[in-house]
Amino acid sequence: MTNDMRIFDKAAQHLKKARAKKTKNEYDFLYQFASKDLKERLSVINREFDNTLILDDIVNIDEILSLKAESLDHITSVLTLHNMNDLPGLLIQIRQALKADGLFTACLFGGETLYELRDCLQQAEMEITGGITPRIHPFADKQDMGALMQRAGYALPVIDSEHLIVTYDNIFKLMHDLRYMGESNILQIRPKHFTRRDIFMKANEIYAKKYSDKDGRLEASFEIIFTLGWSPHESQQQPLKPGSAEKRMSDALNSTEEKLPC
Repeated sequence: MTNDMRIFDKAAQHLKKARAKKTKNEYDFLYQFASKDLKERLSVINREFDNTLILDDIVNIDEILSLKAESLDHITSVLTLHNMNDLPGLLIQIRQALKADGLFTACLFGGETLYELRDCLQQAEMEITGGITPRIHPFADKQDMGALMQRAGYALPVIDSEHLIVTYDNIFKLMHDLRYMGESNILQIRPKHFTRRDIFMKANEIYAKKYSDKDGRLEASFEIIFTLGWSPHESQQQPLKPGSAEKRMSDALNSTEEKLPC
C-alpha cells in the first residue's frame, strides 16, 4: 500500500490510543455497550469455540495479522476496525486465519456516527473561512460492510446496527470525550495547526439550534454496526440456485402471475 492510499495517520493513532488507555475506564461507555451487545448476539449461536482471538488496538497500527492459516475457530473485534486504511485486506486476512466453518464477529462505528458534529463544523468553517477542512472520519455503512464481507469470501454474512444518542452540555464536552476515547481526528489530511476558537464557538451555536433535545442538550449520534460471517464449509446452508424454487411467488402471495409483453 502506498502512502497516498492511506486515509489514516497510524503514527498519530498510536499516540492517541496510548494516551486514551490511561483514562479508559472513565470514557469506555461505548466500548462497554458494544462489547455487551456483541456477546449477547454470540450467545444465541449454539456453538463452542476452542480458540478465540480478540483483536485489540494493536491491529490498528500495522494492519497485518501474523496468523497461521486456518488456525482459529473464532476471531472477534470490538470497535477497532473503523480506522483501517485497508479494511478489505484485513477482512481477508481474518477469514484466511479461520478454520473451515470458523466464525468472525465484530462491531465498528458506522456511517451515521457523529453526523451532527460533522455538519456543524463544516457549516461553521464555511461561514467563517469560506472553506471546509476534514475533521470527522469517514465510516462504512451497513451496505458497505455487507459488500466487503462478501468480497472477502465470508459465508452467510449478517449485518445490522444499533443507534445510540449521547447528550452533552456543549460541543467542547463532546470533543473532550472523543479525545479521551482515543477517537479524535487522525486523518492524513487533517489540519496540522490549531483550529480557531471562533469556528468551534460558531459550530456550538449551530449545533444548539439544529441538534439539541427538549432540555437544550446537544445530541451526538453513534451508529454501531454488528457483523457476523463464517469461513466457508460444505456443511453450511447454501443459497438456492436460480429457477430451483418449488413454489411460485404468486402462489405464496395468493395472486395471479402475468407475463409482461415483449
